[in-house]
Amino acid sequence: MRLGQGFEYDDDYLELFDTWMKDQGFTKRTQQAYLGDVRLFLSSMEKSLSSIEAIDIMRFLTKMRQGGAGDAARNRYLSSIRTFFTALIDLQLASSNPSLHIKKSKVEKNQIPTFLSEQLLSVFLQSIEGKYQIRNVAMFLLMSYAGLRVSELHRLNTADFNLTTKSLLVYGKGRKWRLIPLPDDLVKVLNKALAERLDSRSKGEQPFFVSQFGRRISIRMIQTIAEKHFEELKKHYAELQGKSISSHKLRHTFATMQVLAGTDIRTLQELLGHASIQTTQIYTHVADKQKQEAMNRVTAFIPAGMGI
Repeated sequence: MRLGQGFEYDDDYLELFDTWMKDQGFTKRTQQAYLGDVRLFLSSMEKSLSSIEAIDIMRFLTKMRQGGAGDAARNRYLSSIRTFFTALIDLQLASSNPSLHIKKSKVEKNQIPTFLSEQLLSVFLQSIEGKYQIRNVAMFLLMSYAGLRVSELHRLNTADFNLTTKSLLVYGKGRKWRLIPLPDDLVKVLNKALAERLDSRSKGEQPFFVSQFGRRISIRMIQTIAEKHFEELKKHYAELQGKSISSHKLRHTFATMQVLAGTDIRTLQELLGHASIQTTQIYTHVADKQKQEAMNRVTAFIPAGMGI
């Protein structure tokens, strides 16, 4: 089988890779990302699959970096390729993984995530209008006041919302469930969203959030709705100019508000559904920054000439 520019290669490998990922429990989003990365990688190869070496993969990664890919993107390409060869070995279509000893790029840790102030969050939520206002407000409230991921909103079913206990059962990363207690005001909005919800065409599990076509709302549609309102918000707030704001920033906002309110890191880890507490600890740097800014405001009032 020949692969690459000027070569024909069989899509069977990609189909087998896709089947393998489904069997392993990869999310649909990860499957799509990995398939796209591997397709791009294979199309750049001008040799047979069995003769691909580590240097070929390194050249591809270098080409991607030169094309603008950062450290995180480079690492994802590497992860996609590594997983692809792992699948081929499992399927007895390859005997070795040439990507195994290629090192990942070091990604700067403890970067403070972008988040909205409470004022901007309030403005953002109030700016949501239109035919599906309640549905959209409910989605973004769950991200900004319950910490849900976009993928978790997409998977949410009506049965996951318990009105009696005022809680939400969330199916998150790593196929793990977590129970989130909800404040009364959020419960009221979710109740209203259910009352106005369009009938779903699904004959199985009933999605909580339904599109105008009666289908489970897609991840991309959630992101698109958020982006539309964020773009409008940018027109009126100079501090947002030039910043990349996505729906995921609402989850960052939830975590940040929790830290500033004094929520302990272990509780926040459970609320966010993080497998590692190190992932959660990034938000403690937000509080440190806020403390530093507060102290800077204090020292601004110290008289000059005091030896400072």
